[in-house]
Amino acid sequence: MKNYDMMNVKTILEIAVEMMASDIHINVGLPPMVRKNTELISLDFPVVSNDDAKEMVLAMVGQDRFKKFEEHRDVDFSTMLDSGHRFRVNAHYQRNTIAISFRVITNVIPSIAELHLPSIIMELTNLPRGLVLVTGHTGSGKSTSLASMIGVINSKYKKRIITLEDPVEYALENKLCMIEQREIGSDSPDFASGLKHVLRQDPDIIMVGEMRDLETTSSTITAAETGHLVFSTLHTINAPQTVERIIDIYPANQQNQIRTMLANTLQAVISQTLFKRIDKPGMVPCTEILLCTSAVRNCIRENRIYEIPNIIETSRRLGMQNMDYSIATMYFKGHIDKEEAIMRSTNPAKLEKMFNSGEKPDLVLEPEMASKN
Repeated sequence: MKNYDMMNVKTILEIAVEMMASDIHINVGLPPMVRKNTELISLDFPVVSNDDAKEMVLAMVGQDRFKKFEEHRDVDFSTMLDSGHRFRVNAHYQRNTIAISFRVITNVIPSIAELHLPSIIMELTNLPRGLVLVTGHTGSGKSTSLASMIGVINSKYKKRIITLEDPVEYALENKLCMIEQREIGSDSPDFASGLKHVLRQDPDIIMVGEMRDLETTSSTITAAETGHLVFSTLHTINAPQTVERIIDIYPANQQNQIRTMLANTLQAVISQTLFKRIDKPGMVPCTEILLCTSAVRNCIRENRIYEIPNIIETSRRLGMQNMDYSIATMYFKGHIDKEEAIMRSTNPAKLEKMFNSGEKPDLVLEPEMASKN
């Protein structure tokens, strides 16, 4: 049987890169598997033993972090091939055996246009301050969208950008901006600690990999309140749920205060999910866009979150859109499958009726056009 030393881990990862896979999974009792365009594919390698998996993790993290992994039973980190290809890695235990999941991070940060994201997202990179959230389930492309937005800023402005990531995914090059990337676990013990000190490091823009808990959420919003432009992510599926999740993480006696703080700082919520393309290999995101107009801020402040979907629906001229509108647009452009579009929409019956009638959604006017009317 082949010995799974570090060189063979690299071989597995190199094969995944050649296949243009998005993920690699190592589970005891199975050969290595990759995910390509949502489908799992078994590689032509021997079955992995627990000792094999242990040696893989040990070779990548070293003895000290491996001891912490054995204690906490989970560890996040990143690794890189000699070719420069990077991977986000999570090692964990399942049924008392070690399992490893790799996410492939491409060398080149795609542009907003290449990602098929709405052009209004480009406008958000011009904001001087406030909080911009990119949300979605794991694997929905949040990190890629954030990296793309940071890339735009890096090409246009002379700013100081500090990121807190778990782990660092895209390696951001200094262009016009001065960029520091701090990895949780190696450069900072946790998000809360990193955020506590980041305000003393003279940032213009802060990127927080994830708002995981009350302390991190509170520090992130405080950073936005103090005049910084802050980007972060949440595991929520739409804009109203995002607002509710942030408020609900606080104790009941603090929720009125956080509604006011959030209403004052939140600039936009981008919720996204990925669809498999039918016109060519790859994935394409569908997005819900909430922009914090005065009407939205009043809804947040006065706890009328239930009104936000209607504001999104009636504010397309400003660049807002709900998820079903985005799904319909991608379907009529020929990018995604009809059945999957209907199945994953929030109102399947309405979308199916639209598709069957051939009624296409109105084109979204660019914000500049809307302001002239």
